Amino acid sequence: MEPDVPPGGDAPPGGGVPPERPGRLKVYLGAAPGVGKTYRMLDEARRRADRGTDVVVAYVECHKRPHTLAGLAGLEVLPRVQRTYRGGEFEEMDLDAVLERRPRVAVVDELAHSNIPGGRHAKRWQDIEELLAAGIDVVTAVNIQHLESLKDVVEKITRVPQQENVPDEVVRRAHEIELVDMPAPALRRRMAHGNIYAPEKVDAALANYFRVGNLTALRELALLWVADSVDDALQKYRSEHGIDRVWETRERVVVALTGGPEGETLIRRAARIADRSVGGDLLAVHIARSDGLAAGSSPAALVRQRALVESLGGSYHSVVGDSVPTALLEFARAENATQLVLGTSSRGRLERFVTGRGIGETIVALSGDIDVHMVTHERAGRGRQLPSRRRTLSTRRLIAGPVAGLVLPVLLTLLLDGTRDTLNLTSEALLFLLAVVAVACVGGVVSAVVASVTASLLLNYWFMPPVGQFTFGDVNSVLATVVFAVVAGTVAAVVDRSLRLSRRSARATAEAETLSSLAGSIVRGDRAIPALLERTRETFGMDSAELTSAPVTDTAAVQMPIGEETHLVLRGRSLPSSERKVLAAFAAHVTVAVERAQLAEAAAEIEPVRAADRMRTALLAAVSHDLRTPLAAGWAAIASLRSRDVDFTDEDRDELLATADESMARLGRLIDNLLDMSRLQAGALNLSLRATALEEVLPMALDSLPPESPATDVQCLDTVPAVLADPPLLERVVANLLSNAARHTPRGETVLLTASTLDDRVEVRVIDRGPGLPPEDRERAFVPFQRLGDTDNTTGVGLGLALARGLTEAMSGTLTPEDTPGGGLTMVLSLPAA
Repeated sequence: MEPDVPPGGDAPPGGGVPPERPGRLKVYLGAAPGVGKTYRMLDEARRRADRGTDVVVAYVECHKRPHTLAGLAGLEVLPRVQRTYRGGEFEEMDLDAVLERRPRVAVVDELAHSNIPGGRHAKRWQDIEELLAAGIDVVTAVNIQHLESLKDVVEKITRVPQQENVPDEVVRRAHEIELVDMPAPALRRRMAHGNIYAPEKVDAALANYFRVGNLTALRELALLWVADSVDDALQKYRSEHGIDRVWETRERVVVALTGGPEGETLIRRAARIADRSVGGDLLAVHIARSDGLAAGSSPAALVRQRALVESLGGSYHSVVGDSVPTALLEFARAENATQLVLGTSSRGRLERFVTGRGIGETIVALSGDIDVHMVTHERAGRGRQLPSRRRTLSTRRLIAGPVAGLVLPVLLTLLLDGTRDTLNLTSEALLFLLAVVAVACVGGVVSAVVASVTASLLLNYWFMPPVGQFTFGDVNSVLATVVFAVVAGTVAAVVDRSLRLSRRSARATAEAETLSSLAGSIVRGDRAIPALLERTRETFGMDSAELTSAPVTDTAAVQMPIGEETHLVLRGRSLPSSERKVLAAFAAHVTVAVERAQLAEAAAEIEPVRAADRMRTALLAAVSHDLRTPLAAGWAAIASLRSRDVDFTDEDRDELLATADESMARLGRLIDNLLDMSRLQAGALNLSLRATALEEVLPMALDSLPPESPATDVQCLDTVPAVLADPPLLERVVANLLSNAARHTPRGETVLLTASTLDDRVEVRVIDRGPGLPPEDRERAFVPFQRLGDTDNTTGVGLGLALARGLTEAMSGTLTPEDTPGGGLTMVLSLPAA
């Protein structure tokens, strides 16, 4: 068996694929076309082949670039498979041929490519996953604009919609991701020299997609995405090797939120710190505490603060912890945080003196290599808004209680010895009783017993006659000792019960805060099951959280049933019964999310049927008038001509024939539209795609317009290349767009039709000077029969734009509306250049 070879390395001579392991994926990631991804892939393939690795080129798109074509020299190139789609012939990677050849490494270009129907998979990345499952290493390439998570961002930057996308997770799973980077000016020079696109496309590309701003923004997206991917790998490495020291690879600022009014001040301060470094992260964390230190926490304030954090580009986290400093530092180290932002203590001087070192001082002492920022705020030093009640006895109080039980009665004895002639025995006994009560409040039961014994002995020896000796035979002495013991025990019992109830209340408060935060995330729309699992893992401090179809055999794992066939499994530590109750609530939320996802899938399956039903209903309602009107006009004209009772003149006869002809033509157009729309809805429209010049279809489109239509000004059609389209369907699209523009163009104005190139596409613009459409109504214009809801049917059934978009998308094009500068609507028809 051959040793495992990473994507950057080489196999021993002879090739062969070890079936015991899956293949490894290497991805070359670029910011834009032309940065050199394919060239780098082929260069790596040649180097591996020279060292004896069995390498084949399964699919590479060279785009007629000389340097890229030269890279194929000396490499084995597998033949492609031919597929017919809608009348056109296309080449695709022959997946079966690659699997049969079984090389050690396959070079497969264009990871985000959509396959022509006819193969096993709709996307090329799915083909690659099958190759990987067969043990074949794959080297591929993709541009940053094709990643699913960045689709909307890229479209906002470039104003070019991305038709092909690949899930981010597919790329993140790669064993190696290599960024192919190039500054924007250098890439534009490469474009100007004709090394990327053909000369006729250079000017349009430089003026549109390849603007300096676009390329710079895409480059930044690529750099940041790769940085995040590297950071994920670093976090995984640190977790696997048990590294809890902070590695300052990038600034991560954690801000601790208590739910108090100072939270917004801390968040903004932390955001400014994070913004000072490129790629800095902002993380806000609230400790849902079970140790009773949550006084002053406001759920409403936490909701507002979470919204503020997310608006500043940060993330919000909630963690359950008994010790606030420990939980906070553990979270910071787990996230590899470099800086921690805290608010200065809101306790007053007296409270700090009594209770000792607070949370902030403890964190500073234990922070190690994490920088701690103590931020002042308006509540600093003013004391807590609500009285703070300790819910557990700290180590300090457990030690101080017995010591006080010994020392305080002695000090009181020395003090009262100097006032022997001033106070009587009753007053002295009451003062000792007060000391015992004070010690019991501080140290609990044990301290109260120590104090009562010490106080009773001192009272008996120093103040009960005869002074200077113990007199336990006297009834008064025995009674005093018993009273001290009873009072001390009663006070200690009350204090202990209060502490237990306080702990229980604190736990309930922490659980309520955590569940409230979770419920808030559900209401806000954070419904993705992976997000809920991550939140569950984070809240309970576990290493992992997953859903399984059956119980696992790992006895160390924490399991919770989710429905009948699913289980929530957490690994990392054992959970006490109190936390399992909270976990059950989390499991209920996950159950709801799973059921909702299943319902969404079922609804998605039903939606096409409902859409078809709506279409049929609208069709029946719409055609009644539009079919009746031309039929009635045509029948009337023909009936008049056939009548023997009227002697028509030649002019009258010609007018009646023209009416009949116009009615039949209108009826024919309507029936053609209805049939084409039905074919589109059924997916049965046959296409014959070929290189089609716009001048070829424009005359027929213009001839189909009514005679009373405004004039059409045609510009720049001879400056653009032919498009890949079905000529009759393209003629129908242009005719419908011109008809729509003519319908809304004011009298005396003209319709403008112009064309230009953008990247590898041709854009045709049909421009009118009509009233235009507000942005919120533009998509409604493409809904079939939408006239049913806004006008009568005398102006048409409302199929023109719907049919135009449907036919355009069938030819791999797009149809989008834009504002016309100065008023009006511009329809932009984009088709691939042939």
